[in-house]
Amino acid sequence: MPNDRLRDALLRHGITPTVLAEQLGVDPKTGERWITLGRHPYPRYRHHIAAMVKESESYLWPDALPSDRAAAISQSEIVQVFPCRASVPADLWRRLLDGASEQIGVLVYAGLFLPEQHPRLNALLRKKGDAGARVRILLGDPDSPLVATRGRDEGIGEAMASKIRNSLVHYAPLRNASGVEVNLHATTLYNSMYWFDDDLLVNTHVYGLPAGHAPVLHLRRLSAGDLFDTYAESFERVWAQSRPAWSPEIAA
Repeated sequence: MPNDRLRDALLRHGITPTVLAEQLGVDPKTGERWITLGRHPYPRYRHHIAAMVKESESYLWPDALPSDRAAAISQSEIVQVFPCRASVPADLWRRLLDGASEQIGVLVYAGLFLPEQHPRLNALLRKKGDAGARVRILLGDPDSPLVATRGRDEGIGEAMASKIRNSLVHYAPLRNASGVEVNLHATTLYNSMYWFDDDLLVNTHVYGLPAGHAPVLHLRRLSAGDLFDTYAESFERVWAQSRPAWSPEIAA
């Protein structure tokens, strides 16, 4: 059967079957069969195609890898595990922030530590947005009952909503910044996420502990893996349900 995922991914990037075949050095009929008949390319071609269309191999060819191989690749996506957020080196935060050129995404309830520990954060995010990167900051809605629940779970009560409002004050200068969006969400967070192109810091949440005391996974996207994409897709689902932090009247 046709591989509609591959067809759509190629169309989104303006890549015709002929161009695909030329870039990979294969017969045009071979490229057509990958699309129209759902044939699986050799692994070296799958990797190249996935990089071209910025999708994972597991998305384009979900049945191409045996389960044990897929599990091994997912393990390879884990760069490092930190016992708590405070143990993530400051130079790693700087390197990821400075190196991101396409995407920066922050999904938290408050994440107040980020602007507090990076005094030039707003200037950097504005610069990234001006250069064409998509910058998205997702904060918890301070009026959401889920935020109140998280505050009770951490033992800080109403202070959680106050921390979010403090974060909004920090990010307020970005309300008119090109390429930068600050939204509010009202969802249960099982993890906080910090997304920098193909690197992702996943701060797990542990009941009864503040996020800063919980472990952090450093993930790096591999074209054949799906662990990174599992978290990235979760980020996108929260984003789809969020709303702008400031009304158009305030932003104008």
